[in-house]
Amino acid sequence: MLKIYDILIILLYLVSTLAIGLILRKKAQQSKDDYLLGGKSIPWYLLGLSNASGMFDISGTIWLVTLMFVYGIKSAWIPWLWPVFNQIFLMVYLSKWLRRSNVTTGAEWIGTRFGFGKGAKLSHIIVVIFALVVCLAYLAYGFIGLGKFVEIFIPWESVSPYIPFTVSPEHVPHFYGIIFTLFAVFYSLLGGMSGIVWADVIQFTIMTISALVIGYLGFQAVGANNLNVPDGWMSPLFEWKLDLDWSTIIPEVNQKIREDGFSLFTVFFMMMVLKGILVSIAGPAPTYDMQKILSTKSPAEASKMSGFVSVILMPIRYLMIAGFAALALIYYEKLDLLTQAGEVDFELILPAAIKQFVPVGLLGLLLAGLLAAFMSTFAGTLNAAQAYLVNDIYLRYKKDAPHKEVNLMNYISGISVVIISIILGLYVENVNSILQWLVSSLYGSYVVANILKWHWWRFNGEGFFWGMVTGIVCAMVVPEIFPDVLDLYLFPIILVISGIGCIVGTYSAPPTDTDVLKSFYTTIKPWGFWKPIDKLVKNENSEFKGNDDFGLDMFNVFIGIVAQTALVLIPMYIIFRQSAPLYILVPILIVCSVLLKKFWWNKLETK
Repeated sequence: MLKIYDILIILLYLVSTLAIGLILRKKAQQSKDDYLLGGKSIPWYLLGLSNASGMFDISGTIWLVTLMFVYGIKSAWIPWLWPVFNQIFLMVYLSKWLRRSNVTTGAEWIGTRFGFGKGAKLSHIIVVIFALVVCLAYLAYGFIGLGKFVEIFIPWESVSPYIPFTVSPEHVPHFYGIIFTLFAVFYSLLGGMSGIVWADVIQFTIMTISALVIGYLGFQAVGANNLNVPDGWMSPLFEWKLDLDWSTIIPEVNQKIREDGFSLFTVFFMMMVLKGILVSIAGPAPTYDMQKILSTKSPAEASKMSGFVSVILMPIRYLMIAGFAALALIYYEKLDLLTQAGEVDFELILPAAIKQFVPVGLLGLLLAGLLAAFMSTFAGTLNAAQAYLVNDIYLRYKKDAPHKEVNLMNYISGISVVIISIILGLYVENVNSILQWLVSSLYGSYVVANILKWHWWRFNGEGFFWGMVTGIVCAMVVPEIFPDVLDLYLFPIILVISGIGCIVGTYSAPPTDTDVLKSFYTTIKPWGFWKPIDKLVKNENSEFKGNDDFGLDMFNVFIGIVAQTALVLIPMYIIFRQSAPLYILVPILIVCSVLLKKFWWNKLETK
């Protein structure tokens, strides 16, 4: 049960978000770019911190604590499913390429690459649909997860006497979710991107303090108690099979491993790396991550922003994750992980550990931080949805709309998206799995088309459209044919069929207009299969120099991934008092930092 100090801390945070929205309202109303992109004037380190804050979400943190409890240090690899190292590809070259386009959204970028013909219009439509479905899915179900989390700490029995209406038990999480959603809506609608960024700064400050304290509590617990884990739990290395035997410690964990489908860990790892690399090369999906990149002052600052995300997020987040995992392992018997059906739910580890181990005062701070994490993700996603509705639908057909009308449409679109997402969450809860699967299908269809758009001159709007459509159809059919196969292992099938759609679609129509291709090539400066366009450009401008940095970029990507992985492993080993791995990891991190300074950072302004 929350104490008065905890409640005051949470209220102080909520009031501060309202103040941010009111203070930044005037700046946000100055122009479309000021509202959607912060006027492209926000420093890169603040945008990077904001982006990291958006990734420090409740559901992800619950999942990562569960993974570390079960898989130990090997859990460091599993987020490659997302893939977490896509930030390194963005850091090294993709953020820079994207920012050079100087557009407002990913859908607007389509005109930069494919022009404005039939294929480009089809591509524009599919990107807008993709972005809006992703945004609605995140918004509709994010607030339900938040509501269930809050319900653990604020029992309905203690609140209901003060509520003038009746709420049925199954809708209590929705009630809590809606309340906190309204705060996020307020500061994101009024303050725009600037309001989101400054609210994220507060959120990340709170989470950093909480992570340091939780990490310290876990560190102290490991030092004062014996840690009972299976052989191999402390090692990041693995063989063909995942040989973690919990049968004599917590037998239920073995069942969890079987349900996850990670037993053949080497096969899982290889497929995960293949998918992760391809998804990373495709570039950012048109969500809040892309909007933060487009909000930076310059291409160089876009790269710095993406790099800063890993530097600031990984150590802080994994101090908290490892701290909670340590407390849960040592005091497992004290945790209530049973569901109403009497089954063990390991995803209750985080809320159970918070209730059991976090002291008064810090509990309020931590809950404020986790609430802010939800609100950060929600606000960033809402801002992305507004950008696509206003910039890519409304202004596309009413280019001369007056400034006040654009501001009004920003508010109307934001409120409409929130209302639709809440209605979906309230009345279509059983569609959660369908929407999540649909989003996964769209991501599967996104890969091939978005790799080719950067790297192949002949690829056109028709190829982009049909590549995504065939990928979506394939992702709808293939899981039905192989219902018992892990989705990750179906990825190559979706990849091949989507690729066929891209090729057939491309050659079903003429190439993109030469002037559009030359403009794209000289502005974005991608590497890849651009020889015919490179030749045309050099015939007109003999001093033009194409991008020959493929080798250097891949070297920097490799070094960056090694450094990012070290930033994940180091806090884990600190919490669990393993000094030998630190003697290896810290020098590796230092060497990687020196190499990146020389071969990436020093070249940003000139490349």
